[in-house]
Amino acid sequence: MSDFARAPLAAILGPTNTGKTHLAVERMCAHSSGMIGFPLRLLAREVYDRVVKIKGESQVALITGEEKILPKDARWFLCTAESMPMERDFAFVALDEAQLGADPERGHVFTDRMLHARGREETMILGSESLKPMIRALLSEAEIIGRPRFSTLSYAGPAKLSRLPPRSAVVAFSAEQVYAVAEMLRRMRGGAAVVMGALSPRTRNAQVAMYQAGEVDYLVATDAIGMGLNMDVSHVAFAGLSKFDGRRRRRLTPAEMAQIAGRAGRHQRDGTFGALTLEGEHGAEFRPEEIEAIEEHRFTPLDHLFWREGDPDFRSLDALIRSLERRPGDQQLWAAPEAIDLAVLKRLAEDPDVRRRAAGPDRVRRLWAACGLPDFRKTGADHHARLVARLYGDLSEGDGRIPTGWFAEQVARLDNVQGDIDTLADRIAGVRTWAYIAHRADWLHDPANLAERTREVEEKLSDALHERLTQRFVDRRTAVLMRDIGGKNAGEFPVMIDEEGEVSVGSYAIGRLTGFDFQVDPAARHADRKMLLATAERRLGGEYEKRAGALVADSDDHFSLRTEAGEPVAILWRGHEVARLGPGKNLLSPRVLLDKKIERVSDRSREAVIERLKTWVKARVEQSLRPLRAAGLAARDPGTPPAVRSVLAMLVDEGGIVARAAVAEPVASLEREQRRVLSRLKVRIGALDLFMPDMLKPEAMRWRTALRTAAAGEPMPALPPPGSVVLPTPDDGSRPLVTRLGFRPLGPQMLRVDLVERLARHAHEARNGKQASAVDETLVTSLGLQPPAIARLMRDLGFRPAKNAQGWTWKGRGRPRPERKVHPGHAFAALAELRRNG
Repeated sequence: MSDFARAPLAAILGPTNTGKTHLAVERMCAHSSGMIGFPLRLLAREVYDRVVKIKGESQVALITGEEKILPKDARWFLCTAESMPMERDFAFVALDEAQLGADPERGHVFTDRMLHARGREETMILGSESLKPMIRALLSEAEIIGRPRFSTLSYAGPAKLSRLPPRSAVVAFSAEQVYAVAEMLRRMRGGAAVVMGALSPRTRNAQVAMYQAGEVDYLVATDAIGMGLNMDVSHVAFAGLSKFDGRRRRRLTPAEMAQIAGRAGRHQRDGTFGALTLEGEHGAEFRPEEIEAIEEHRFTPLDHLFWREGDPDFRSLDALIRSLERRPGDQQLWAAPEAIDLAVLKRLAEDPDVRRRAAGPDRVRRLWAACGLPDFRKTGADHHARLVARLYGDLSEGDGRIPTGWFAEQVARLDNVQGDIDTLADRIAGVRTWAYIAHRADWLHDPANLAERTREVEEKLSDALHERLTQRFVDRRTAVLMRDIGGKNAGEFPVMIDEEGEVSVGSYAIGRLTGFDFQVDPAARHADRKMLLATAERRLGGEYEKRAGALVADSDDHFSLRTEAGEPVAILWRGHEVARLGPGKNLLSPRVLLDKKIERVSDRSREAVIERLKTWVKARVEQSLRPLRAAGLAARDPGTPPAVRSVLAMLVDEGGIVARAAVAEPVASLEREQRRVLSRLKVRIGALDLFMPDMLKPEAMRWRTALRTAAAGEPMPALPPPGSVVLPTPDDGSRPLVTRLGFRPLGPQMLRVDLVERLARHAHEARNGKQASAVDETLVTSLGLQPPAIARLMRDLGFRPAKNAQGWTWKGRGRPRPERKVHPGHAFAALAELRRNG
């Protein structure tokens, strides 16, 4: 805990528009030094600008992951929570939006700051009223001060977009929905400003300035505006009431609704909130109890916060991982879900080269710092780990610095203001990565100049993005021109396609060609859509042929396999679906079924496309499933012994994993040399399963599951996370699909078959006197196997509980008998089902 235990500690709790942040800024400026931690870079920047006006630029610092303004004599610091310099001494310290300690993704950071960030003279924790039980339980010495809202917030009911009052903010929960609503407002009401968390502060400020100046009367935003960003909003309209939280799509909690709705009204001016009804869609609806909770500011108190060790053990790589996975000792603190930094660390820990480099506390600490690089582009742990590994390679050899030339090259690639909104936003996210690196003074030879270079590129991209947003969501197309496009002389308008696929008639964009799929501009009026589509389609025949030729000539790197759960297995070309896989002559030779959109091309081009896709599939199968391909060839080789061919044929049909009971007779007849043949083909004969260990690797698992799914004509099942060894047994009918992935059901849990074999080997060694216990307690504990699963496994292996209930006794499995089929209506059908499920 803090060394300043005697300094006043206050928790300022209340709804939005209570002046909590304003109070904290005032208190900080009254002290000789101070620091406030915020949830968003945008908010930290907003308050930084305010404090600079009070204290002067030379006295105020801004520290976020990718932006650092640190004057030599700075005494007042505005930071994101993750970037708070905890080692520095400040007279005043505050943490804003502390209830985010309950957020699964970032909560452990806010919990750590709440517990440990202290000012020597005064500390403030700002948050919602729902945080009160946690303050009482974890910080009993804190004085809790409630603050009422300055103005009234009331429900105004649903409203159509055409009847939305001026000075309204529409909140959506995806970039696509933000763009769609902004397009409709541009057409109906003259335009809208756009605010999203992914925007840079410069772009966001330019958009807000346009709204604040009255150039547009509407703002369309994501829920990023809920975190204290101050704007002159009278009404908040919800375009939806659910969002994807990183794991699933769920309905917002009343507290989250209130956080967003509370942006309406400012100071003493009242505000309203309601749902947005879009034409042709069933709008979101507030429930009566949610409306009451929001208007009365009454929400379910928090009963836990997420926690992760804030002072990890750097003695070794394994010690670091163990300390970061340590469980909290307080019942109000829950272990935080695995964050991206820890996921990257664990992946890199599997790399022998990284382990060799991470020798000693200093090297381990440096590796952990590299893992802290945020995944701004949201590429996922696997892809992000490759970038971190590349950085750590430089940080752990020679002078421990990233080469300036390589750094400059990466930034130069992003210095391009061409492209659409999404392209520019993605480049800004990329620049944020290098800005973060540039502000690590011990990572670069010339951090100051490189930081300035990244700032210049970000500003340039930000200005371009603001321009694109304004052009798209504020400029208007005239109805007269649209009628002219659809008139008799429509063919005179030239049709042009830019590099991003935008199709224009004359100088006006009418839609986008994505792969072989043309979509009319979503902002076009319904009456104009057929006309615009017909105009474009008449002129796109040559473009379709050109794209078919480009596909055939393209390199393998631009093709990929889509294996999303619940979707058919599809082949993507440059990210666009062009075909699906269907049942072929055998598992490893699926049929390629072209997307209907490609039917527009000539027969010759269509056949060329099919052959190109077949070639790619064959190459990838050869690369990802080489041992399975070898087993399939051996199964068809007349020189292979018949018993071995029988085993291999079924093994290949099942994708490299088959229950031993299913091949019991041919396996029993195998001679020693024939077993060696299987071993040379990388087939392992286990106690319960025959399997090819190579088929359990993530990419092999993905491909063999995709091929089996395509052969069965079924949607793709959900793949387990890479490295998973234990899964809960599904009870939604998907169990047969999941067991194909290489997991054996054991009652409530499923265990990967190679781990089943490892436990089986241990059990039989114990039976032969080489081990003390039939159950490898160390392994089952590390795997998290539950007692019912262990019991089911031991029974399947032929063991039974000893009569004294201590240990296990070998009874033998006996010869496998065919399962008796019980008619569903039979009195013993339920009992039979229970026996099957253990």
